[in-house]
Amino acid sequence: MTVIHKSGFVNIVGNPNVGKSTLMNALVGERISIITSKSQTTRHRILGIVNGDDFQIIYSDTPGVIKPNYKLQESMLKYSRSALQDADIILYMTDIKEKADKNEEFLDAVSKASVPVLLIINKIDLSKQQDIEEMVLEWQKRLPNAEIYPSSALHRFNLDNLLNRIKELLPENPPFFDKDALTDKPERFFVTEIIRGQILENYRQEVPYAVEPEVESFKEEENIIRIMVKIHVERDSQKGILIGQKGLALKKIGVESRKELEAFFDKRVHLELFVTVSKDWRNKLPKLKSFGYDQ
Repeated sequence: MTVIHKSGFVNIVGNPNVGKSTLMNALVGERISIITSKSQTTRHRILGIVNGDDFQIIYSDTPGVIKPNYKLQESMLKYSRSALQDADIILYMTDIKEKADKNEEFLDAVSKASVPVLLIINKIDLSKQQDIEEMVLEWQKRLPNAEIYPSSALHRFNLDNLLNRIKELLPENPPFFDKDALTDKPERFFVTEIIRGQILENYRQEVPYAVEPEVESFKEEENIIRIMVKIHVERDSQKGILIGQKGLALKKIGVESRKELEAFFDKRVHLELFVTVSKDWRNKLPKLKSFGYDQ
């Protein structure tokens, strides 16, 4: 008897801060995307991979859909739009507070998609049953072809039903990646994401969004990983804020990042951080490409 194998790309799209990264991490079972309470935390498309004996699901977590103000955001928006074009299944994510008329242009593109659309109304644990029912009706009118899943990614509510439906809808394909793969991203990528996540948690205003960590060296020895990271900022004033009085702010970022990296790699980590000013890097295409954007 021939065993049918299914494999496909499941792309998660939606507006900023509705819980896309939380959903993907819940579905994949590992912490792959940055999760913070601030918007714009996902800058790259990230592939998280779930394998079973007869299936492989490749998840893409995209930046939230925003109107671009500078070239970095233009790059982020390209990722979100391309996610509609190369998907086998689209997961459109919203939450209980978001109106169905937000970002009409992108929603129109979702409504015209030729692949199945599963609409996830997230954070229902923060709402009443009547509000949820009204929201479902509103979305049925806006995206009549979508299947709607009220859920809570944080508490994993209704995710098993969602996962089963994804498996049903997957096309028949051989696996696209090795069966032991968790993601297509290299280890250095997760170093920069973890450090950027700590910066997002600990700094306010424009500083987190003007920061880009870059791994200068990554050396794995038998008992320890030695990592050196350069953190790019746009202005001298941002450098001062990031380092803090007597270097204490940067030291805190280093300590918290090291703890998270040790948990991620399950190994001791020696981490060195230093800050450099790269003026207006978010608007310079060569710099963006060197950081892995706009590809």
